[in-house]
Amino acid sequence: MAVLDVLASSARGMKLPEVATAMQLSRPTAYQRLLTLLEAGWVEQDPEMRYRLSMHACRIAAAALEQADLGTRVQPVLEMLVHRVKETASLAVLDRGLPCIVSRVESASVLRAEQKIGTTMSLEGSASGRILAAFADELTLSRLRESGVPLPSEELLSEARADGYAMSSGYTHSGVIAIAAPIFDLHGKCTSTISLVMPEMRFDLETFREPLLEAARTITRMQQGER
Repeated sequence: MAVLDVLASSARGMKLPEVATAMQLSRPTAYQRLLTLLEAGWVEQDPEMRYRLSMHACRIAAAALEQADLGTRVQPVLEMLVHRVKETASLAVLDRGLPCIVSRVESASVLRAEQKIGTTMSLEGSASGRILAAFADELTLSRLRESGVPLPSEELLSEARADGYAMSSGYTHSGVIAIAAPIFDLHGKCTSTISLVMPEMRFDLETFREPLLEAARTITRMQQGER
């Protein structure tokens, strides 16, 4: 599984020596692990003999979204939000201590922030990270603190809880700003965030806040089994 994480970090696949170096393994050991993944259908080789994730990973990812109730039902909500505000919308979850984009609908604008599905973000500086930290249950928040990953200040966490949304710091992606809101499950746990991201020059809080919060409420009702 660690090999899959390493391969997922590369945009074009990796050759055997690159995998071995990244994992601090001998080449024979790295090859054996890659061979196991090849036989299981998780990995394939391109014409340049680079190892890359197969499309099997997409099927598993789609199944994970469905089991988390974040699958095809959520996509229309993102699309409607993007149609309404003309900016890119994303859905993010907490994955191994970091916000990870699991669904995304791009705006039609030529000037936009490019972030792919699977991209992880800062808990401290990203809008989604601030929301996931602010609305995390005590056990999750305790684990995040113990992990040593930088967290938003208590002031920012309190502000996000009071406002029901958070904005990004601006220092993680210069010239880009995001605003995110929490999504809750049947038990009132914040399971994910919905966010809008755009060039800073186009950001206007009054324009984007209510459409975002409305979309978050809609997905929350889906998560809670309401119509």
